[in-house]
Amino acid sequence: MLICPLDYRYGREEMKSVFSEESRLNSQLLVEAALARAHAAVGNIPSEAAEIITAKANLECVSMERVKAIEAETKHDIMAMVKALSDQCGDAGRYVHLGATSNDIVDTAAALEIKAALEIIERDLDTFICTLVKLSRKHRNTVEIGRTHGQFAIPTTFGFKIAGYVSEMMRHYERLQEIKKRACVGKMSGAIGTGAGFADQFFKIQENVMKDLGLGIEEAATQIVCRDRYAELVFLVSLITTSCERYATEVRNLQRSEIAEVAEAFDAKKQVGSSTMAQKRNPMLSENVCGLARIVRSYIAPQMESMILWHERDLTNSSAERFILTHSMALTDDILAKINNVFSNLDVHSENMQRNINASNGFIMAESVLLTLSAKGIGRQNAHELVRQISLKAETEGKGLREALLENAEVMKLVNEAELDAALDPNSYVGSAPQMVDKVTAEAEKLLGKRIV
Repeated sequence: MLICPLDYRYGREEMKSVFSEESRLNSQLLVEAALARAHAAVGNIPSEAAEIITAKANLECVSMERVKAIEAETKHDIMAMVKALSDQCGDAGRYVHLGATSNDIVDTAAALEIKAALEIIERDLDTFICTLVKLSRKHRNTVEIGRTHGQFAIPTTFGFKIAGYVSEMMRHYERLQEIKKRACVGKMSGAIGTGAGFADQFFKIQENVMKDLGLGIEEAATQIVCRDRYAELVFLVSLITTSCERYATEVRNLQRSEIAEVAEAFDAKKQVGSSTMAQKRNPMLSENVCGLARIVRSYIAPQMESMILWHERDLTNSSAERFILTHSMALTDDILAKINNVFSNLDVHSENMQRNINASNGFIMAESVLLTLSAKGIGRQNAHELVRQISLKAETEGKGLREALLENAEVMKLVNEAELDAALDPNSYVGSAPQMVDKVTAEAEKLLGKRIV
């Protein structure tokens, strides 16, 4: 019976396989093999024994079924793996797990999983940034209304809106590069981190194991790798997915029937929006992204709690982290794939953007008008008050801003009709938005080290 939605509804196979039972066991076997090789390198065990252990440290020789059968008796998962591997190695089996404690294996194997997961997320970010860059450039000059507090503000371009997303995702990409050295870290230092079980060869053994596996070293471990590393990782994926929720929320709002400026792609031949309202085209992927992002954020609290362990460690983190790392990574990958799908296939309705600009009756150009008037010598504050009063009166009377300004004698003493029309043109009041699109997208190409076309 399946009860976890990751098993039957959410997540992609590549990421889920990183954190599968089989993958975890395989990673632990890789760590045991690296430990044996490190012992052999310093002369603690025969090189032939290390070769045998390395040859047997795989899922073909150490099956999941055998490990589970032993665990049912020992009630200890790592000792079950150690015994299953030892049984396969003959006389060399007496050197398996020599000097190590369980979490030397567990946390170092987890670091291998984290490393693999971050490689997938890095690819996801690369793909999504490229999608956003293309969309931003395509709509560099597509004028739409900017909104603050849910109200019309001043004109912007849709490309500039998307450039903001590019810039944010670039910061996440940089954060991911920075976190690798802190999150992809293992330990091989024994029961409480002192390395006593490895005697005077401790430093060399730990260094050899981590270099062999391509991991960093926990410099002063307890019995476990310090959990501030995991907490930072969960914070990072929470930041990434919360950004995705922000973008998805914008799509959902702009797809509202009364706005209709963008819409998720819709397969008119097959896709169904509602079981009863046959006309519906719902932003379902964006809504899915929003819901899943909230789950990822929810893992921040238990991971923070997992930093607070008794003395050199207890087991309160172990059960929680079996959910936290697997679910947060799988959902982050899923979210990034879905949000990329949304934006790579987004329907942008520039005609509705123009319709909404026209529906604003010119009021979105109030700032442009007041700046034009202030330049005529009446001062910025006086111009602001004049335009404010005219705007409020016009809205009350059901007039557009242009009509109300033309009727105001004080305004028309300062500007002529042509100057007023120039100040009321939304297309001429997007500032440096197009140029900022150029700047941000060029920076994205530099960051990713490639042309984006």
